[in-house]
Amino acid sequence: MVVKTLQDAIAVAQRIWQELWRRRRSLIFWAVFPALMLVMNSLILAERAQIETAAAYQQATAPTLVGAALFFSCLGGSVATVVAEREQQTLKRLFLSPLSGIGYFLGIFVAHCGIGLAQALLVWTIAIAVGAEFTGSLPLAILVILLSIAAYVGLGFILGTQLARRTEDVNALVAAFGVPLLLLGGAFLPIRLFPDSLLSLAAYNPVYHMILALQAAVDSAEISEREAIAPHLTFLVGFAGAMVIAGWAAYRQMLRRERQL
Repeated sequence: MVVKTLQDAIAVAQRIWQELWRRRRSLIFWAVFPALMLVMNSLILAERAQIETAAAYQQATAPTLVGAALFFSCLGGSVATVVAEREQQTLKRLFLSPLSGIGYFLGIFVAHCGIGLAQALLVWTIAIAVGAEFTGSLPLAILVILLSIAAYVGLGFILGTQLARRTEDVNALVAAFGVPLLLLGGAFLPIRLFPDSLLSLAAYNPVYHMILALQAAVDSAEISEREAIAPHLTFLVGFAGAMVIAGWAAYRQMLRRERQL
């Protein structure tokens, strides 16, 4: 059963990757967008904070990766995938195939993990190329990225199955939920500029914890310094787990509705 589920997940992920490869414009946009955001955020930081370019890129990497790359590709991408599958009647064809529901769910997660990790590699490569130094823990950084992807994909399933009915709804839905989260999470403005009232609200924002956890993971060489990641990592584990469970429940509910139509 486990082997069959893994085979189904890999098959779904491969189908999504193949479709992206055939429509290369999406791949280009998902590469160009975080690269441009990294450059612009770094230039603004270097000018306003009066710091060296390499240090600016180092500080801008985590907000850009979480807020520009993973958010739009993993959350927006999963919402778009679910809505498109429903509109194209793909889900109804799945009922006639041996593909399992959990295999399909995991397949979309695996597909976006591949996309998200590729974007992370791109952003880090650009930052390192201009002199940024990341002295932290790579395995810890990858863990934070995977938890962020899981949270985004789970939330994407919730939004895609419960609120979005047509492809046209995706952009408005992602903007309505996403932009406030990104602003309050520090994706566009440094968190140190927030007033106390916003900081208290940001503590409940998953994007805020993703950014701080990733910064602590990649920038802290000493284990004692990386201990600051613990509360953010704990929040992310709980939030990602809750989103995956809720996303799975929303997906199962959507399947029941589709079978009745």
